[in-house]
Amino acid sequence: MSNALVTGANGFIGTQLCHALRNRGYTVRTCSRAEPGQDSVAFDLAQPQPYPAGLCTGIDIVFHLAGKAHALAEPRQNEAEYRQINTEGTRRLLETAQLSGVKVFVFFSSVKAVGDSLQQPMDETVTEPAEDPYGLSKYSAEQLVLHGGYIPHPVVLRPSMVYGNTEKGNLPRMIRATRQGIFPPLPDTANRRSMVHVADLVEAALLAAEKPEAAGQIYIVTDDQCYSTRQIYDAIRAALGKPRINWSVPIPVLNAVAKLGDGLGRLAGRRFPIDSDSLEKLTGSAWYSSAKIGRELGFQPRYTLWKALPDIIRYLS
Repeated sequence: MSNALVTGANGFIGTQLCHALRNRGYTVRTCSRAEPGQDSVAFDLAQPQPYPAGLCTGIDIVFHLAGKAHALAEPRQNEAEYRQINTEGTRRLLETAQLSGVKVFVFFSSVKAVGDSLQQPMDETVTEPAEDPYGLSKYSAEQLVLHGGYIPHPVVLRPSMVYGNTEKGNLPRMIRATRQGIFPPLPDTANRRSMVHVADLVEAALLAAEKPEAAGQIYIVTDDQCYSTRQIYDAIRAALGKPRINWSVPIPVLNAVAKLGDGLGRLAGRRFPIDSDSLEKLTGSAWYSSAKIGRELGFQPRYTLWKALPDIIRYLS
């Protein structure tokens, strides 16, 4: 199988995936909201029309990345929009792929497709669907991919937070704020957060597409490390050439600032940079195991945040 379709091809992960596929000798067709070009189709998932005719003609493997990302800055998440783009958009693509005889469908979901669990680290045995609109839309799309009977070889990937050379996301914001001296030195709450480098996620996607034993499976993808927010902060300062800070802002102070941010956000009708939700994400845990994909597909991450951080900082500079 040598013909691949990549949706969301202009995104951070999609561009890396397309590059890796072409290096492996694949012929790549792309689909995104950008202007169409050679081997590229423009399509907006937010619109309810069918996919363009012939989108999947001659395609062996579909890598479906396009979707509405978790918009944390939105004070209220638009449930209908998430469902339209992430769930119904996936359904329509599956139908199009089925009509063209596509053999493999790799769906990029999220660890946030399921709810939190007391089990730590969480793995693929956690099956309770998420309750928020974003997570639920991803979970519902997963069910279509795995149990809809559309494709002989369906696979769901649940990446943890993805890092690499990009200007978007929480890590670049944290780096910029630390460089500017406005990121507070948080206390070490011993929280544990999982992440994965974009290059390793791409490798996991290729394994999922090419290994027969991946058919019908869900795989969480991490770099096999766990990081506390304070460890990340200290590493960023070191990589920036800044001296280590040996004190931290007390949790009660941070809670008070977060409560103030909640109130200001309600008045302004938009999320404040520091509110209770963002503080929870900074000080709480999101720890996942990728032992299954290592055991079944031989996945071995090559990067850790510590290894990649100097290059990410150079890129942002």
